[in-house]
Amino acid sequence: MTRPAPVSFAAPDLDAIATAPGRVAVFVTPDGRLDAEGRRANRLMRGAVVRLIEGGALEKKEAGDVISLNWPVGLAAEALDVVVLPRNADAAQSRRAGVALGRARGDKPLTILGGALRRPAEVALGAVLRGYDYAAHKTGDKTEPGAITMTVKDVAEAEAAFVPSRAVAEGVFLTRDLVNAPANHLTTTAFAEEIKGLADLGLKITVLDEKDMEKLGMGALLSVGQGSASPSRLAIMEWQGGETGEAPLALVGKGVVFDTGGISIKPAQGMEEMTMDMAGAGVVTGVMRALAMRKARANVVGLVGLVENMPSDRATRPGDVVTSMKGDTIEVINTDAEGRLVLADVLWYAQQTYRPRGVIDLATLTGACIVALGHENAAALSNDDALCDAVLKAARAEGEGLWRLPLGKPYADMMKSRIADVKNSGGRPAGTITAAEFLHRFVEEGTPWVHLDIAGVALVQAETAYAPKGATGWGVMTLDRLVREMFEAD
Repeated sequence: MTRPAPVSFAAPDLDAIATAPGRVAVFVTPDGRLDAEGRRANRLMRGAVVRLIEGGALEKKEAGDVISLNWPVGLAAEALDVVVLPRNADAAQSRRAGVALGRARGDKPLTILGGALRRPAEVALGAVLRGYDYAAHKTGDKTEPGAITMTVKDVAEAEAAFVPSRAVAEGVFLTRDLVNAPANHLTTTAFAEEIKGLADLGLKITVLDEKDMEKLGMGALLSVGQGSASPSRLAIMEWQGGETGEAPLALVGKGVVFDTGGISIKPAQGMEEMTMDMAGAGVVTGVMRALAMRKARANVVGLVGLVENMPSDRATRPGDVVTSMKGDTIEVINTDAEGRLVLADVLWYAQQTYRPRGVIDLATLTGACIVALGHENAAALSNDDALCDAVLKAARAEGEGLWRLPLGKPYADMMKSRIADVKNSGGRPAGTITAAEFLHRFVEEGTPWVHLDIAGVALVQAETAYAPKGATGWGVMTLDRLVREMFEAD
């Protein structure tokens, strides 16, 4: 697994600024004021920082922007990064500043002179998240990310504040690694083995094989993977950090490790990105890692259906009818609408087995979601305003774009089948909504449920607020915050 850069906190030491290696960061307010550490760096550099400020460099700069001075005279560092940040910076501005520093530093050691900062842990988290680099399959010399050292007024307070952030960063990095991994390396079996390794953190891990799922009647899930040589699996991660006997929150993830579309085969262009069709399962796995690492005071169960959708003589055909664990029959109109078949059985299993207080599923489910919302927002659809509002609030707080779309009987009616109880595709109109209505059928009355379609945000072709190009880890921070605010609040 790609490891986040190590972060340590220390008391300010003005004498150590001159010899700090790699890069050094100082902070300046939008009106040009430096703190004590910034003034010492300026003196060591013979007034270069003040000249930069007086020369108008801060004009049109926003909170969190960075101006870099390379090979500064008077410092051992390779660069001095001047960060624009108001003294009363909020969490989003502080994290944005950290992201800018993480982008600028590459793999160099970074000393952040943050003795006057109000939210040093947020700056550190931003720097760590943006420092991600997936290099698992690159040859040549591999360098570990340089350490991040941050000076703060209160070391103990900063360290305590960063403990949950460190766990979240670990979860985000695991999710990014899983989503970035090529399908010949991250097979269904390899994914299940990765999940088994989380038992070391205190998670209870159970993996059901195809025979187990056949006994349970999971004909919908099994129909998706039957054309592949890779065996289908259902992996379950249980975290018991709350009250004994208290119903858990259930997180359900679509884990299609590669999606050709099956017999309804996709166009060749862009198919290489279908390694990311397991991103929902990747997010659930990352969240469970984060919760276990920070010893969350909540009961949460993560369930991921792991399959591969391939065309073969054994593959499900358009027009076939399969039977779900619930007992509903499903006419398969399009074998490329496979993720909802996986989720249908996992959703039903989660409810029958754990009787959860709420269910949230995540899936790269529909291209229609990208058409509607682009790559800026995931879609949320729900049968419960309170749970959905809580998820939306958590996403806003973490800076992860999320927008609610409607449900309704007219959309559900679009999924009626002539020969079965329901069909798996309602056609192009309202594709994201009709897919959610299909899933809604497998949610029991009275169970709060939120469906998150992350098709547009899981893997992108340009850097995002917290990540370089590629897998984003979208959702780990949102769901971790949701657990903290809904189930751990004192």
